[in-house]
Formats: sequence, C-alpha cells, structure tokens
Amino acid sequence: MTPTHTVTNQVPPLIGHDVADHPVVLEALHREGADDALDELHRLGRLAGSEQAQRWGDLAEEHPPVLHTHDRYGNRIDEVVYDPAYHELMRTAVEFGMHGAPWRDPSPHAHLIRAAKFSVWGAVDAGHGCPISMTYAVVPALRANAELSALYEPLLTSSTYDPSYRPPATKTGLIAGMSMTEKQGGSDVRANRTTAVPQPDGSYRITGHKWFTSAPMSDVLLVLAQAPGGLSCFFLPRVLPDGTRNAMAIQRLKDKLGNHSNASSEVEYDDATAWLVGDEGRGVRTIIEMVNMTRLDCTLGSATGMRAGTAAAVHHAVHRQAFGKNLVDQPLMRNVLADLAIESEASTTVALWLAALTDRAAAGDERAAALRRISLSVSKYLVCKRGPAHAAEALECLGGNGYAEESRMPRLYREAPLLSVWEGSGNVAALDTLRAVARQPETLAVFFDELDGCRGADAALDTAVRALKDSFTDIATLEQRARRVVGEMALALQGSLLVRHGHPAVADAFTTSRLGGDWGSVYGTLPTGVDTAAIIERSTPKVPA
Repeated sequence: MTPTHTVTNQVPPLIGHDVADHPVVLEALHREGADDALDELHRLGRLAGSEQAQRWGDLAEEHPPVLHTHDRYGNRIDEVVYDPAYHELMRTAVEFGMHGAPWRDPSPHAHLIRAAKFSVWGAVDAGHGCPISMTYAVVPALRANAELSALYEPLLTSSTYDPSYRPPATKTGLIAGMSMTEKQGGSDVRANRTTAVPQPDGSYRITGHKWFTSAPMSDVLLVLAQAPGGLSCFFLPRVLPDGTRNAMAIQRLKDKLGNHSNASSEVEYDDATAWLVGDEGRGVRTIIEMVNMTRLDCTLGSATGMRAGTAAAVHHAVHRQAFGKNLVDQPLMRNVLADLAIESEASTTVALWLAALTDRAAAGDERAAALRRISLSVSKYLVCKRGPAHAAEALECLGGNGYAEESRMPRLYREAPLLSVWEGSGNVAALDTLRAVARQPETLAVFFDELDGCRGADAALDTAVRALKDSFTDIATLEQRARRVVGEMALALQGSLLVRHGHPAVADAFTTSRLGGDWGSVYGTLPTGVDTAAIIERSTPKVPA
C-alpha cells in the first residue's frame, strides 16, 4: 500500500517547560526585591509545564462537575462531584499558598509572590482558580467579625486541602465562596431580596434565591441578604457545627460557555443559618473587601491567558513551516506575534504591579492604597476587555489546528470573556472608576502624579497624559464617555510602567502603537521599525530539546 499518512511539519506539544520562566514575571519579582521567591516559583512553573499537570487541566475541563441533588434513597444531599484531576489542581494551589499565604505568613512581598504563583499556575486550568481566588479574598472581609475570623482564618489559610464534607471547625483546611448575585439585580446587589431574620442566639436565618454562586461545595460562603438594618453580609457554613446540613439547596449548575471545571450554580436558602459579618446595613462595604481582591485576580487571570496564548502562538510559529520558511521568520507573522507579546507584557506588568501595591497598602502606605483603588478599576476594565480579542488572534496563529480542541486554544478562547464579566462587567468597572474620582478625589490626583513620574521619557506618553487630563474637564458628559476615558487611563498607566520598568523594545512599541496612534484596529498592525525579534524572543517558551 502506498503510504499516504506520513506526518511532517507538525508542531511538537508545548510541554516540559517552566511556565514561570518568562522575563516579565521574573523582572517584576526582582524589581520589588522578592528574588527569594524564585526557587519555589520555578518549582511551580516546572510542574505547570509538565505533561502531568497539563493532563489534570484537560481532565478537569473534559469532565465538568456533576450535581447530585439526592442520594439513592431520596434524601436531599446537594453535592457536586468533581473529577479527581480537579482535586489535584486544588491541592497544588493550596499547598503553594495561592488561597491564603499572604494572610498566614505576611511579608513585604506576600501578595506579589502569591500573585505570581496564581498567574503561573492558572495557565494549567482557569476554572479551579475561582474558589482559590474567593478563599484568598474572603479573609479581609471576614475580619469584620473578630470572633469568626479568629476561629476560621487559620483554617482558610491552612496549606492543607481538605475536600471532606464536615463541619468547618473540624477540618484541616477550608475553601470559601461568595453568594451575592440575584436574578432581578445582577451587579445591582442593593436590589437583592434574600432576607435575613435575626435569632435570639445571635445567628440569622437566610431565605432567598441566588442566581450565581460559584463553587457551591465551598465550606463557607459570604452571603448578601436584607436584614432589618438593610443589606448585610453573612457567614454561612455548608455544614452546621452539629454536623447537620445547612438549609442550602443547589437547584442546578449553570451550563456555561467556558470555565467548565468550576461549578457555578443557582442556590436556594430556606431558613439557612448564618452569622453577621460587619454591621447591619453595611453589607456592600464589608464584602467589597472581598471583591477588590477578586478583581485583582480577574486582571491577573486575563494576563495569564494572554501569556499562555502568546506562548502557544510563538511556539507554533517557531516549529511550523509555510511557503518555504518558518512562520516565525515571516514579516507579517512576526508583526502579529510581537503585537500579541506586547499586549501580554503590558497586562502582566500592570497586574503584578497592582499586587505589589497591595503589599504596600497592607503595610499602611496611604498613597499606595489610593493608587491601587483607582488603578485596579481601570486595569480590570481594559485588561479583561482585551482578553477575548487576544485569545482569538492567538488561536488564529495556529490556523485550523488552533480551532481543534486538542490544541487547548478553544478552551482559552471560551475562558477569556468570563473575566470581563466576573466581579462587574465593563460598564461596572468603568463607572466604579468615576465613583472613585467623585468620592475620593485624591485617587485621581495620585494617579496623575504616578503618570507624571516619567514625564519627558517618552513623547507619545506625554501627549497621551496631557489629553487624558483634559478629558476630565467636561464633567457633564463624563459618564457617557466613561469607557473611552477609563480605557485611555489604563493605556497610559501601562505605558508609564513599561517606559519605567519594561524592556525598551516592548515599551517603545507599546507607546508608539497604543498611545501614538500608529496602530490599526486588529493585532498585527504595528508600525515599521519595531524590534520584533527582541519582543518575540522574550515570549518564546524554552522547551528542552
């Protein structure tokens, strides 16, 4: 028989490399003086790039969680069963402290180090990052109730992953979630109708329906409900201290575009027992401590997806030939790859910078706290908005192979829109920026002070900052223009960080294209003169021969 299926010109799998070995990540840690974290980060990075971990991610995605509402005898159990690979992903994330190490072992760079780990490990699977992120974020909110915090914070920050179904106080480690959204309100949580009735023993009884509750198998949830004093925040365990199930029924799991390894659910509370966190009527102020942390992780998650997409696209181009030469050597493809890499570096740079600001704010730096407040909103808006287009372009670099599930690119593409929706969609993030400006004018002042710190270093950046300042003169139309203004704020911030700290080729290309106006409407429209070789080299995965 004549051979017709000789396999040639196919790209080897992107495995066996160190995911943490990317200049933009390593430079961020070095810049902040966190080099002592590099050994552990590289250990995690090698695991993330291993065939074993990649297989965990595949299995968790291919076998999504399954809801069992009743046992074989008809008893209500409301349990979600995950693929064993999901538990391996969770166990690794917890062991490396991505869920709570900064609260357990505070250090000058604890949040930055945790962010770097979260970003590196997120390349394996994004879905399990949701409960990890929520557990990380619940601690500062829970501190509004000193008694609950003292009892449960050590378990929320434990390095042991314990998925058993038991009363929280009897376990070796806990995972936390949040239950905020209702179908009639969405982001408008003040429209929530779930009620909380105080009891003589100091607890409350929660009754109502939540439209989105992610990771419902979490040991404890923070829930928003209407108490006599107004919208309030509550601590609700899935299993009560006496070992009985709390009155929490999982109605169904959401059938989602992506994020398949993570269970998102509709939950019904019917006289469920919970305890108040913070004061009645201050639920939003209490839970916003949690939301601000998860918004940081949204930005990190989008940056992670961009780095993963860029790495896959560059790896493909290095090994694939077309029209007589490698794709990576063809000028137009180099333009696309470099453009993807620039977006990835800018997004990762600002995300890790925000994590470093979190460390400084935690240490009492008021300027850092104000700068983080506004910069987080603008960055969450733009970085997460850029994710879907970036994923689509990275997928296209692989051609038809990128459209096949085996390439993992469709998973990346499906995942990308979530992070713009989660913790407030684009309009919410943009309007939150304006809210910060109106209620805390010092945030805008410190923001512009930060941008002015590199005045004179780049002409395109200087021009963009001047125009940005002028955009705040017409207050009457500011809300209508919010997306444009906030997007320009995010670009100016990214440009200033790259000019000060980034690779010169990346910084120059970013300011020339994104700020100088010499850029088209799609990726791959960089102007001539860009040092594409240096930019692509930084994003080329170092796979052992």
